[in-house]
Amino acid sequence: MVRFPSDEWIKIFREELNNNKAYEEAAKDWEGDFLFVITPDEDLKKETVFYIDLWHGKCRDAYLVKGEKNAMFIFKGPYSNWKKVIRKELDPIRGLIRGLFTVEGDSRVILDQAKAAQELVNTASKIPVVF
Repeated sequence: MVRFPSDEWIKIFREELNNNKAYEEAAKDWEGDFLFVITPDEDLKKETVFYIDLWHGKCRDAYLVKGEKNAMFIFKGPYSNWKKVIRKELDPIRGLIRGLFTVEGDSRVILDQAKAAQELVNTASKIPVVF
């Protein structure tokens, strides 16, 4: 079991994503990078940011950000909502539409890649975590 969010978790996520054939197929036309921003709430006291570089069905890089970093998209929400996503209790696209997450960048591009987004969640949910 690994702690979410952590540097160890994001490294495992990258490895698992690169081994996920369903993600590779769903995201074969995707090019872009993300900052996943996990904002503090009652269970998390400090903001955590992950950088993920996605390129045609592969994750070229993924790490815990320390300091400043730019990306094409910034997907942001409270820790409690991220936990629901990882447990597959909340779809991130529905969360975005319902205002539980925010996105900076062209959200239409993300909405067009809903199947790839679902495979990101499927991958994350397979990693045994401790919250």
